[in-house]
Order: sequence, then structure tokens, then C-alpha cells
Amino acid sequence: MNADQAKIRQLVENWALWRDAGDWERFATVWHKDGWMSATWLQAPAAEFIAASKEGFDNGVSILHFLGGHTSDVAGERAIAQTKMTISQRAEVDGVLVDVVCTGRFYDFLSRDDGEWTIVRRQPIYEKDRLDVVDPGASLKLAPELLARFPVGYRYLGYVQTKAGFTVKPGLPGLVGEAVDRLYAEGAAWLAGSERPGVPQ
Repeated sequence: MNADQAKIRQLVENWALWRDAGDWERFATVWHKDGWMSATWLQAPAAEFIAASKEGFDNGVSILHFLGGHTSDVAGERAIAQTKMTISQRAEVDGVLVDVVCTGRFYDFLSRDDGEWTIVRRQPIYEKDRLDVVDPGASLKLAPELLARFPVGYRYLGYVQTKAGFTVKPGLPGLVGEAVDRLYAEGAAWLAGSERPGVPQ
């Protein structure tokens, strides 16, 4: 790992730690001025994502992030990073407290400006998820038609977030398929000097 890759890894770790801790001032520093975040529940400029995350945090929305393996490709002042992650959310579904855990990767388009790396675009890749009731004695019946709205990679996460009042976007990248193939192509183009970091999904 060279110096740039080490800085990028630290940036990705700072994103998770500062966001989940509600350290919004420092969280804002990981983003490029034109940064964009695509999540299941919001696709928006970084500033709007930060404001919405803070509002949810203040209102007791529990969404946490855990990071695993990491790799990055650096080409001059640009980079693409991929980081294994899980998204963990606790919420009530029809009066039953549940935990939903989604495993995937953060796919980041990065830029170095004035010597500092920042995230220009973040697109999670949703690989698989699961839902568990917190109380082993509780039972929960899911609505098949709502569950079927979402792809296999974030089916239960989408279900829980919809029940919590979020508008969840379908068709986001999974482990395989057209959406993730397009994302990889956009990443390669970014490293090759494309004008924009693809078209956020």
C-alpha cells in the first residue's frame, strides 16, 4: 500500500466513524465540494445527505456501518476505491423490533485536490441481506408484495426502510447484473479521465 492508498483507506474509515458517531463537521470534510451520495433511501448531493443523516440521527434512526477489506486503484489525481462493508439498521416493523444487516461494498470515485483526497461519488453495491427479530420470542409476518419490490441484494433492508417511511430506490447495483457492470465501466472511465464520475444511480 503506497501513501495515496493509505490516505484513501483512512478517508473511507473516517467516513464510517464520523457519520455513525454524528460528528457532522468532520464528516463533511471527507466529501468533494461536488460530492454525491447514492443510498437506498436517498440519492443526493453530499450536503443534503449530511443534513438528512443528521436529522435521522437526532430523531433516533439507527443505521451503522462496519468496514472490512479494502482496495484502491490510483491514476494521477483520481482513484477508485472498493471497501467491504455491512449496513446495520434497527427499526420497528409492524410493532416488532428488528435488525436488518446488508453486506456489500462501498464503491467510491475519488479526487485529489490541493493534495487532499475526497469522495466525489459514493455508490454502494448491495450483495446480500438478512432480517432478524431482536426478541427471539417475537414473530413477524412480512408482506410478499412489498418484499418483491426490491432486488435480492437489499430486499430486507428495502422492506424495513419502506416500513420506516423512507422511499427506497429499486434497481441499485448488486453483486452481478447490468447496474453493477455499468458502475464498473464508469469507474474505469473515471480513472481514464472522463469528465464526470458516471451517472449516479
